[in-house]
Amino acid sequence: MPIVLLVRHGENDYVKKGRLAGRLPDIHLNEKGRAQAQAVAEALAKANQHGVIKAVYSSPMERTLETAAPIAEALQLEVIPRPGLLEVDFGEWENKKVKGLSRLKIWRKVQQAPSLFQFPGGETFHQAQHRVCQEIEGLVALHDQKDVFVCVGHSDPIKLAVAYYIGLPLDLFQRLSVSPASISALFLGDGVSRLLALNAELSLSLPKP
Repeated sequence: MPIVLLVRHGENDYVKKGRLAGRLPDIHLNEKGRAQAQAVAEALAKANQHGVIKAVYSSPMERTLETAAPIAEALQLEVIPRPGLLEVDFGEWENKKVKGLSRLKIWRKVQQAPSLFQFPGGETFHQAQHRVCQEIEGLVALHDQKDVFVCVGHSDPIKLAVAYYIGLPLDLFQRLSVSPASISALFLGDGVSRLLALNAELSLSLPKP
């Protein structure tokens, strides 16, 4: 069955400032994010020597489409928007700073018991996980078993998908890390799934001591 490459969008100013963008419109990659997207495109084009990457799908948000565009161009493919790859619906928490939200008592549930949490006016993590995994399953059904395809999406949906396919309980999915412009890879077979790569960054920078 296909290999799915899950690419998180590049940096934007909301990521840089630690603010929840959610599904807000008109949030674009910043200069660093555009450079990250180009680097991912070049890396995937180099790896695609045998032409096994057959499609590039993307969440329909601007920041994901802008990340997907150079990837598709480098692979000589088109970007196909898929609403099932959308960011989690953060509801009333959209546009709020994570630093401020982390001071709320309910934040502990988000981190330690996300299976019990629903964003005010938004989705539960269960709903988001079901949505993105259903989308991936639908895309897998469109491809031959030796195909590879790219899905450009968002941090939490990618982590939720990886958690599902490796059998990690939902309450532990926050232990996974998915950085901007990173690549995670899943092999999805008949009743078998394997994590081939997680949070592979093209330029890893370590914090200063």
